[in-house]
Amino acid sequence: MTQFDKAIKTGRRLTRQATSAANAALSGGEMLQAAGDVINARLGIMAAGMADPRKVDLTELSLMSTEKVEALSASASAMAKTFGDIGGRVGSSALTEAGLASKAAASIASATTPAAALQAQYSYAVGWWSRAAGQMLTLNSELLKAQADAMRPIHKTAVANAKRLKK
Repeated sequence: MTQFDKAIKTGRRLTRQATSAANAALSGGEMLQAAGDVINARLGIMAAGMADPRKVDLTELSLMSTEKVEALSASASAMAKTFGDIGGRVGSSALTEAGLASKAAASIASATTPAAALQAQYSYAVGWWSRAAGQMLTLNSELLKAQADAMRPIHKTAVANAKRLKK
């Protein structure tokens, strides 16, 4: 793959990440608006129940806690899975890099000329830079996915509640 091909591939990857970030921002805004609508509606329900306890909507009041626990549990589960996956990948990458550094050190130490030693060092450094850049792009993608996965159950619950309570 040429440097130009790599640059195009990286550009596409960055475009996907920007799209993911924009979608997460839109979803977050929608979730916040829905949460405000739900809070407003439920405050009205609670006020009506305080004014006349016979008219209190116990079903709706009980949902206030259970839905939050369910949504937050699903969110935490999604984050734990993603961070576990990221940790495994980072650990694997670190082991791979240690092996490559060891090979580079052996190449530098066994070089027959100073120029060959510098070439071996340069080759490792350029390879490391490329690997590190690729790993950072991957990590950014994974963190954006983690954010979207963590927000999804909360967003779903808040938007569904806002829709249901508007009636």
